[in-house]
Amino acid sequence: MNLSGVLFFPVTPFDAQGRVAEDVLAEHVASGLAHGPGGVFAACGTGEFTSLSEAEHARVVLTAAEITAGRTPLFAGAGGPLGAALRHARNAGEAGADGLLLLPPHTKGPRYADYVRAVAAEGLPVILYARDQLVLSPADVLALSGIPGVVGLKDGVGDIDRMQRIVRAMDGRDFTFFNGLPTAELTMPAYRAIGVELYSSAVFAFAPEIAVAYARGNERLLQEFYVPLVELRSKVAGYAVSLVKAGVRLRGLDVGAVRPPLADLAPDDLTELDRLIKIGLELI
Repeated sequence: MNLSGVLFFPVTPFDAQGRVAEDVLAEHVASGLAHGPGGVFAACGTGEFTSLSEAEHARVVLTAAEITAGRTPLFAGAGGPLGAALRHARNAGEAGADGLLLLPPHTKGPRYADYVRAVAAEGLPVILYARDQLVLSPADVLALSGIPGVVGLKDGVGDIDRMQRIVRAMDGRDFTFFNGLPTAELTMPAYRAIGVELYSSAVFAFAPEIAVAYARGNERLLQEFYVPLVELRSKVAGYAVSLVKAGVRLRGLDVGAVRPPLADLAPDDLTELDRLIKIGLELI
């Protein structure tokens, strides 16, 4: 799978009535593309995947596909109950997406491989997303990589010892790994040390200039922008998504609020995010 650079996970905009705002999404994706992401991942975690109906998911992926066509690879989120995951995969294929990011099901279960195999059989390349209850061993990843269509792993667990053993177990096979921790920039030195160069950037969604500057070597951003940003993100469960959406609004695009059970940033936290964005922009 030919992915490179910083990976862009757009938010899903909602209008004042709480409906998906496709026109705003198109603007959001187009704005991000102007900064050269290595791939776009629509209707995934930052895009509030778990709050979208199957019909909404289809509209989000189709909108993103229309903007990204021929410009950068597009992956769509898929997951949940098997029937829903299969529908997500079909929606993505019909929209023209290049692949799927398979989010964890409710429980890993002893037949997780069969779940993956069924989704991959829909025909799009699949990147597995390990996080929360889905913690994969090196043997698990080696076995899953043998399923036709499974092409990579996004790591949201953050166990560097485990990830190093996984990378070594793959023994140079053509398999894509990337760091998928929230605000991955903070942990990239450790991932690079074990050979994982790709990462998803939450910051790219609201301040792509900052994300690109860091990727090009602006180390001051790590201590003066990313460290306090991670501290802010860690204050409240769900801020990993809410903070990103608030950042997009602060930069001038009205993408609406997050859906329950997530909550928007408290006023003081919003003020702090605004301050950090201004610091980050000054540093570049």
